[in-house]
Amino acid sequence: MSTISLAGLSWHTPDNTPIIDHLTLTFGPEKTGLVGRNGTGKSTLLRLISGALDPSAGTVIRPALVGLLQQNHDHEEGTTIADLFGVSDQLVVLKRADDGEATEEELAQADWTLVPRLQAALGKLGLDHAPSTRLDRLSGGQRTRANLAALMFAKPEALLLDEPTNHLDRAGRRYVIEALRDWRGCVVVASHDRALLDETDAIVELTALGANIYGGNYRYYRAKKEAEQASAEHALAVAERAVTSSKVRAQVAAERKARSDRQGRQIRASGSQPKLVLNAAKERSEGSGAAAARLRSRQAEMADNAREAARKVIEKLEPLVMDVAPSGLAAGADVLRIENLRLRHLRDRPLIENMSFSIRGPERLAICGANGTGKSSLLACISGHLEQQSGSVSVLVPSAMIDQDLSLLDPEETILEAMARIDPDASENARRATLARFLFRGEDANRRVASLSGGQKMRAGLACTLGHSNPRQLLLLDEPSNHLDIEAVEAMEMALNNYDGAIIVVSHDAVFLENIGIKRRIHLGSQTDQ
Repeated sequence: MSTISLAGLSWHTPDNTPIIDHLTLTFGPEKTGLVGRNGTGKSTLLRLISGALDPSAGTVIRPALVGLLQQNHDHEEGTTIADLFGVSDQLVVLKRADDGEATEEELAQADWTLVPRLQAALGKLGLDHAPSTRLDRLSGGQRTRANLAALMFAKPEALLLDEPTNHLDRAGRRYVIEALRDWRGCVVVASHDRALLDETDAIVELTALGANIYGGNYRYYRAKKEAEQASAEHALAVAERAVTSSKVRAQVAAERKARSDRQGRQIRASGSQPKLVLNAAKERSEGSGAAAARLRSRQAEMADNAREAARKVIEKLEPLVMDVAPSGLAAGADVLRIENLRLRHLRDRPLIENMSFSIRGPERLAICGANGTGKSSLLACISGHLEQQSGSVSVLVPSAMIDQDLSLLDPEETILEAMARIDPDASENARRATLARFLFRGEDANRRVASLSGGQKMRAGLACTLGHSNPRQLLLLDEPSNHLDIEAVEAMEMALNNYDGAIIVVSHDAVFLENIGIKRRIHLGSQTDQ
């Protein structure tokens, strides 16, 4: 069985905050992308399906063997690739057999296909390391691929993958995508990687109200969402016209009644008709007028309700929008000069040698290269957090750095306190107005940083930098789309497109780089400027 069935599934935090609420859903033997805003419970759902979390209510029917790839890979010190694959003891037996030391029982149980199968599993994910290699000797991206290789090696009936391409360079992402293309069975992948989601057969969107299912890949899902948005906007326009029409009808009826009442008073005053006839006419008029008024009232109420329902649909579908104030950077202004820069790794391995380049005006530059080539180190050097061995780095405009860990934010602060620390010259009203432009309105500004999701933290970081009262004219971004849901990534793309300052970005997300208008790239490793 490679089908997963959820019935009435719920999970609450220890303080009884609902994260998953009465979810009923089925994942079949296909590749399903799991999307939704940060905080809607994508990672929680994968852990519930795998059995790593117990539900507060409801049931999960899963295959006997399920593989879960989590975002964080914690292993004991000294763990090797062989340990990860669970084959260390078998490899010891094969080594004893090669040395002529194995017993007859060991020889009978030895798996002589193990080593080539192990090498094939690693090779499929672009790894050629020996089974004895310790995991702490691998880069973060290599560890992710090793964990995925180990899951696939176990041949589970269902694979659950939580952001499997986070922190991977372009080559690593390609290996993961190609490995999943060849996989047969149930795969549920929570990801913001649009290239990966385009490989799926269906998209499940988690919302605060439940789940919406779209039969197709990410591009199909986006097309359907845009159609839903257009339909919702049309429905709201129709509802607005209905409300206006009901008000016009009410006004016309009120004016007609006022004229009729005035005429009735004039006739009564003239004495031209018997009072009995006048009283009967008045009763008929009041009766029909009251019935018409009740009908108009019901129609107005129905129009108002339809408009409110249409507005709620719009609010649910409308994309996040972050409003960015201008930085005032002039087109020909000198922004950055780097001359003969030399950086070395902690282990004294050269990372960057004799690098020189400059930025003028609102240029948008991407630092590219494989994992471990020094991209983050270069940004840290430009921001002043890492000292170079030689050469010079001159930042000539106000700048801000947003790194992968969002270290500019203190987890114990509220968002408003972080804003006050980073921008002490701004008034509290100005800070609150800035935070509101980045969707932290009212009491949301008093939330502690530690309580925020990844996407919310990124929004807070952008608010503290792009919303600074002394505008930041150079923005340094280190993998800014990591940990964000797709909607937050797209909102950030819109914000950066509206930003008129210079940008230096490290990202392996080709779609993101294209969408923010990157025209120039520096490739580390080869260190060519294109």
